Amino acid sequence: MAYDVRMQEKVRLTASVDPENLAAAREAVAAGRADSVSAWVNEAMRRQAELESKLAVWERFFAAYEAEHGVITEEEMRDARRWARERAVVVRGTRES
Repeated sequence: MAYDVRMQEKVRLTASVDPENLAAAREAVAAGRADSVSAWVNEAMRRQAELESKLAVWERFFAAYEAEHGVITEEEMRDARRWARERAVVVRGTRES
């Protein structure tokens, strides 16, 4: 088996994981959805980093908005949810109230 040149760019990591997460990784490898457990974990870490980066952008946006317009109230949040539900297009199942 040839050595994968991508491994030269990797850093070895030892980590403890929950058994169900390891089982999910092994299942993904067995099903061909991941090349290896390491690749599966690496992709999960990449997605988590991307998510945290996006959340940080949203946090800065809302902080700036609230600094200019005041704190968003629970009533405003309820109104926004109601507005979104009323305009939602149901593609499967029924609309929840």
